[in-house]
Amino acid sequence: MTINLDLSGFEQLLLLPPGTVLWRIFWWYFGWLPVAIVIIKGILDVWLKYRKTKWEAKHKFIMLAIDIPRNNAQSPRAVENMFTYFAGAHKTLNLIEKWWQGVFQLGFSFEIVSIGGFIQFLIRTPIQFRNLVESAVYSQYPDAEIYEVEDYTAFAPKNYPDSEYDLWGAEFIQTAPQVLPIRVYTEFEHQFGDPETHYRDPMASLMDLMSSLQKGEQLWYQIVVIPTGEEWKVDRDKFVGKMLKEKQPATKANAYVDKIIAWMGDVSEQIYRLWGDIADKPKKEDDPLKMMNLKPNQKAKIEAADRKISKIGFECTIRAVYISRKEVMNKPKAVNGFVGFIKQFNTGDLNSLKPDMKVTATSTQYFFADKRLERRKEKIIYAYRERSDMRGRRPWILNTEELATLWHFPIDAVVKAPLVQRAGARRIEPPMALPTDEGLSKASAKREPIFDEDFVIEENDQIENQVVEESPEIKKNKVPKFMDEDDDSSPRGAPPVNLPFAD
Repeated sequence: MTINLDLSGFEQLLLLPPGTVLWRIFWWYFGWLPVAIVIIKGILDVWLKYRKTKWEAKHKFIMLAIDIPRNNAQSPRAVENMFTYFAGAHKTLNLIEKWWQGVFQLGFSFEIVSIGGFIQFLIRTPIQFRNLVESAVYSQYPDAEIYEVEDYTAFAPKNYPDSEYDLWGAEFIQTAPQVLPIRVYTEFEHQFGDPETHYRDPMASLMDLMSSLQKGEQLWYQIVVIPTGEEWKVDRDKFVGKMLKEKQPATKANAYVDKIIAWMGDVSEQIYRLWGDIADKPKKEDDPLKMMNLKPNQKAKIEAADRKISKIGFECTIRAVYISRKEVMNKPKAVNGFVGFIKQFNTGDLNSLKPDMKVTATSTQYFFADKRLERRKEKIIYAYRERSDMRGRRPWILNTEELATLWHFPIDAVVKAPLVQRAGARRIEPPMALPTDEGLSKASAKREPIFDEDFVIEENDQIENQVVEESPEIKKNKVPKFMDEDDDSSPRGAPPVNLPFAD
């Protein structure tokens, strides 16, 4: 004898094991969410990239070469003040600007390039921030010279393998949370010994390496700097709270997630109660660590995080590219030397920098190694030329003190780098009592020179003659092309023709 039971859907669920019921309810109500989130995120990313590309095409970028003053005695603190000034370029965006107009924060690229052993400091900037850059540099280095040059990367091979040139390149990433600092320039100071060598400039090793490059070799060093707000400082609270095992304050997003999880928990509890009461589990009492119970290295990390957030931060990407003719390429010297320069700033207990071997470095193994290697070379050279903060690894935070440590003008008393391009002379305004002629004054007003009142002062402090600086267009046209290295017409000892600086 057969008994037919007409059970409703809910009654059928009651006959199933508890785990199966929960899984089916979760799938019916929430199973579509992951798929929908992936699709929506992909659409938003494509839209945002399209709008950003369209907005960026409206902006022009220029390359400014900086000839540092002779006998420079300024410490990296002066460059730190420069970076603080660059924070003025930060702009707060609203939703319409970001998602409809495609507006994003424009940044700068601070670079050092060695072409055949001759070294030049450069800053790439949006043209609307040129005055900001010049004001920042001149405020700390009044005797420096700044002029516009062509982009030295424009004539580098874009596709690899290339018949004449080969390259190595990589981004450098942090090994610890970004709230922890690297070793900064103040830690290179010492209190003993010769007062003239009180400061050991970490830039000395890089200047020595770049000066040693031969004809046909080039080494590029780039730090892309994006001004940002104060949001990154929240990472300090999260880092310290995690170390102290404190309960993190709920953000708006986390609050919504917590409500959903709580609701799901209530539903699951009611279903479980259909098969019997659930015994209440004893709550585990929090036992947070106190500062007095922390280990010395934990205390040092908290103090270092506090020091880092006390200064202005920027989103940064660090890249290096060594490009050379194949017949003169010396990768062990250039690559190992540059990595050694970067490792000076590593601290065992805090933060360190290392080449990103997994994603961006031109190094591959195993499957299709050659093809993937050439693809990585093309990617790194493209990201470097575009000064991109979206290609490669995601940018991370460095504060002004860390940036000044990684990129600053060498101190002449410590660094012997004769091939660094320097300013020719020091400019000052004429004395107030200088006799003038009304006729000459009227004539000079018609021709409107760039520096009609500038005087060149030699080291013996005697006024020699008056100098009228060449216009930026003339200097820009005098910058030679990238790969014209076979031209031996220049006299022995003169800079190579492909160096981006004025005569």
